[in-house]
Amino acid sequence: MIEVELRARFGRQKHDELLVFLNKNAESLGNDDKDVYYFILPDRLLKLVNNTTKHAAKLSLKLNRIGRGAAFEEIECGIVPDQFGNAVNLVKALNLTRKVIHEPQQRQNFSYKGCEIALKFSKTWGHHMEIESLIDNNADTSAAEKKVHAVAKELGVTLMTEQELTRFVESIENKL
Repeated sequence: MIEVELRARFGRQKHDELLVFLNKNAESLGNDDKDVYYFILPDRLLKLVNNTTKHAAKLSLKLNRIGRGAAFEEIECGIVPDQFGNAVNLVKALNLTRKVIHEPQQRQNFSYKGCEIALKFSKTWGHHMEIESLIDNNADTSAAEKKVHAVAKELGVTLMTEQELTRFVESIENKL
């Protein structure tokens, strides 16, 4: 599975406007609040996610870093939610990185015009959204990016450029 995923950041007012619009015009996929650990590796991102809304947990490895292209191949495996704390301790004990972010994430998911939209809030990112299109191979990346850009334009959000994402992520990591 390859996710073509782009992001936008905005204030509370825009978040609320988007929520009203998406509730009216998109298919709601429901609340999706999470407790997330991000283990920041030099060239990848390892996440442990406890989906507190859906009572599910997973380990997810993105084979790329945010700010290094919109297409992310991702490998996931489920974890029994009761074992989430043990999984966190196991990954920490591997000492893969000293850069770890742990924070809750409020999230509402929607399906709109062939894209999945996650309207989110977290302490680190503030109010933001991810718009993604899933593809089977990298040859479809350009078409998927065009679809995501068209949805973002319709929603009135400015997607972050690779340079903006890189600077933002680096500023977060430099605080760790």
